[in-house]
Amino acid sequence: MEKKHVSAFELYKNALLESTPEVKPSSVQVTPKKKKRKENGFQPPKSIKKVKMKPMVKQVMKSSQREERLERLEEEVQCGEKSGEALEALLSDLAKVSNSRERASRLFQWLIHPIPSMSFFGDTWEKKPVLIKRQNPDYYKGLFSTAEFDRILRQDDVQYGVNLDVTSYTNGKRDTHNPPGRALPFTVWEFYESGCSLRMLNPQAFSSTVWSVLSILQEQFGSMAGANVYLTPPGTQGFAPHYDDIEAFVVQLEGKKHWRVYNPRSEDEVLPVVSSPNFSQSEIGKPILEVVLEAGDLLYFPRGFIHQGDCLPDAHSLHITVSSYQRNSWGNLLAKVVPAALEMAMEEDVDFRRGLPVDYLTYMGVQNSDEEDPRRAQFLSRIEELMKKLSTFAPVDAAVDQKARDYLHDCLPPMLTAEERASSVQGAPSRWEDGEAVDVGVTIRGHTRVRLIRSGIARLCSDGEAVWLYYTADNSRVYHKEEPKSIEIKAEQTDGMEFLIHAYPKFVTVGSLPCESAEDKVSLAELLFEKGLIHTAEPLQRS
Repeated sequence: MEKKHVSAFELYKNALLESTPEVKPSSVQVTPKKKKRKENGFQPPKSIKKVKMKPMVKQVMKSSQREERLERLEEEVQCGEKSGEALEALLSDLAKVSNSRERASRLFQWLIHPIPSMSFFGDTWEKKPVLIKRQNPDYYKGLFSTAEFDRILRQDDVQYGVNLDVTSYTNGKRDTHNPPGRALPFTVWEFYESGCSLRMLNPQAFSSTVWSVLSILQEQFGSMAGANVYLTPPGTQGFAPHYDDIEAFVVQLEGKKHWRVYNPRSEDEVLPVVSSPNFSQSEIGKPILEVVLEAGDLLYFPRGFIHQGDCLPDAHSLHITVSSYQRNSWGNLLAKVVPAALEMAMEEDVDFRRGLPVDYLTYMGVQNSDEEDPRRAQFLSRIEELMKKLSTFAPVDAAVDQKARDYLHDCLPPMLTAEERASSVQGAPSRWEDGEAVDVGVTIRGHTRVRLIRSGIARLCSDGEAVWLYYTADNSRVYHKEEPKSIEIKAEQTDGMEFLIHAYPKFVTVGSLPCESAEDKVSLAELLFEKGLIHTAEPLQRS
């Protein structure tokens, strides 16, 4: 009997109804153990305590709700049906999607297809590894290749230790073999032939396709999306077992690689703040997942999961690891909230300024922690009261703005679509022709329709009495090569800027901006246009 073709959406729909996506998740269940207190202390008040997210509970949906959800998801999985097509075609289709948030959602759905993104973030994200076997070596074709690797070495200024690492792992020892200077093909390929692995640290600086993909995905995560490319010779291993401080999506591009993934060794290493040192094989136990990735496959594992990969004797391996969520935890936010809250509390509440007991050193501190002294209980009770009170001074929005400024500095600049380029400052007709500057100056008027080029391209943040607009348009493709970019927004134009931010993805007329005068409206639009932050519904004409 002839096998009937089933579309990706049909598979997706069945997976939704049966709650059985065609993937191979690990059976790992990380159960945090209760941690013994190091000393007598207090419970942090609930208002500033890290909240544990409850796992998503599977519920039986009513028929009408199910149908409505399927209709809503149909467009989302259309990208998944493009397996086998060149990535260039997918990105071309995504360029036609007007809303950059929707563009990011669809690209991420393509990356992890056939797992619905809602299920992924509810059941897998930060919890456990998952493996997607595709039997389709062309699924990620066009993202990166060994030919692209070679082209970059020949045409670009690739520096050892900055853009490229040469590594090996033999007899339990990890070594780096970076010479000084530029990485030229003659030497790089000699290293490779001698059994060394090659790691390109920031391929987005050299590959426009990787840049495009990461600049879109960063909107999905609300956190910087980065990448490394790894090329490993047959029968070798380039890195020792270790865990990372990022969420990792291992995308197999060419050849195949044998992977082993291990549980975090303790509660302290679940979702770690920093990456680990190299481990010996005796320190990591038995793997919870062992698999050979082939071209088109995807392996995801959260930060803290130890991993190692080695090449089989019969094939090289090329993979790209897409990463995100470095230093993006509740704790990282509270690190900004708590010092600011304490500063405000000491300014505004006399309880925080009262002196400590004159004899507190005689019963507090590590040397006194085992003593039974009623004064210790009173002291700790007072600390607990002040900590509860401290949460009422927490400037959460201001701290979030600080995190947002860091995120915008981390971000890649947007890679504009042809339509965005034509209708933005980059497509303005001004040029040099026949010995003179022509078509200089374009006019923005009250009826000109504008919007932000991307949803997350800019954000308003206050700094005392001043209001600043931080943005990503002038960032470099090299991480933190440029200083954070911002412009001060006048008080009379702040409402207009907020209006533009919240209006996205709709185009609005300049005249509708809630500024105090028509001049303020136009000058704000001109400033944003010159900075590359907005574009117009139609390309502007010369004045």
